[in-house]
Amino acid sequence: MNQFSDGGPLPKPVPFPVRVPEAELADLRERLDRMRLPEAETVPDDSQGIRLWQLATLLESWRDHDWRATESRINAIPHYRIFLDGLGIAFWHVRSPVPDARPLLLTHGWPGSVLEFESVLGPLSDPVAHGGSAQDAFHLVVPALPGFGFSERPSEPGWHPGRTARAWAELMTVLGYHHFGAHGGDWGACVSTELARIAPDRVTGLHLTMPLASPLPQDRLTPGPAELDALTKRDHHLAEGYGFAQAMGTQPQTIGYSLLDSPAGLAAWLGEKFEAYADTRPAVGGGVSLAQQVDHLALYWLTGTGASSARWYWEAMRWVPRGAEAENDQPVLAPTACSMFPADPWPTARRWAERRYLDLRRWRELDRGGHFPGLEQPRTLVSEIRAAFRVLRDEPAAAPV
Repeated sequence: MNQFSDGGPLPKPVPFPVRVPEAELADLRERLDRMRLPEAETVPDDSQGIRLWQLATLLESWRDHDWRATESRINAIPHYRIFLDGLGIAFWHVRSPVPDARPLLLTHGWPGSVLEFESVLGPLSDPVAHGGSAQDAFHLVVPALPGFGFSERPSEPGWHPGRTARAWAELMTVLGYHHFGAHGGDWGACVSTELARIAPDRVTGLHLTMPLASPLPQDRLTPGPAELDALTKRDHHLAEGYGFAQAMGTQPQTIGYSLLDSPAGLAAWLGEKFEAYADTRPAVGGGVSLAQQVDHLALYWLTGTGASSARWYWEAMRWVPRGAEAENDQPVLAPTACSMFPADPWPTARRWAERRYLDLRRWRELDRGGHFPGLEQPRTLVSEIRAAFRVLRDEPAAAPV
């Protein structure tokens, strides 16, 4: 029995092929052809937000986008829907050809989607076919967060990371995975952390690219060089780059009207973060490509999830423990590994993370990549996940604290 169910019959997943009506694509094309854009910013940088030329380039790429090709890629991966706690949740389920592969749950964030993991599915599920070892094989479960992608949009309050974690636990039970690993970044890290916290007997390993651990006031008194850099970067982000979260965390319905009615509004709101949160240095790959950004724009637009995904911030900000002390009162006992990418706007020092993740077994700081490693550096993310779960599998558990 699922420890989070009411003891009744478990729900069943059903195949969920995607087919957007042609009329919706025609409506999008018509809107893209008659957009009204403002004048250019009055500064020579991005301090006022996404620059006019950047948005114009993104919109031009969207005009040329082939949604049917994206749709075919989505449908080429085993795609299902299941009702969990009264809500339809869409997910990919990719079983490895290796029978005893480890189950692994991958959870995305905002402004991402399940498409963040598209390029890593093959190497993680069938490593032998991609030059790896069968020991590194995973059965993969990739759900869309409530109100994202082809998951349903909640019609009632309460779908926060905690409720989602409980739903994910039920999903894994339905699929026959009593023990499993969990990976996530952004809100995916929040859901995965909460899942590991509430079900430590089930989550055999936790891999994060954005561990949820904040500095304490005393950390600012004695920071080393790396911690000082992390503090400076976090403070700058909160002061200059976090207005979007305040807007969605307080008035998601207000911004939602623009995200649902204007392709330019949606492109600016999401595209600004795809640019700001990525490692855009040409020498290391250039960040999130235009094609990848447009895939996400089209997915958000055609599923009508601009408002419902924004509402996730409103829900989470009323659920998430606030402040470092509150976080540390929510310790995680599951064995944990972290991969830190340099352009992520939420850097975390290992010392902060160790206070919350009490069995932190691997800490790796990379030299390239940002907030969207599955899009920016998929090979590196595959290597990091493989290496993390080798450690989490092979090392003995830490002594209880």
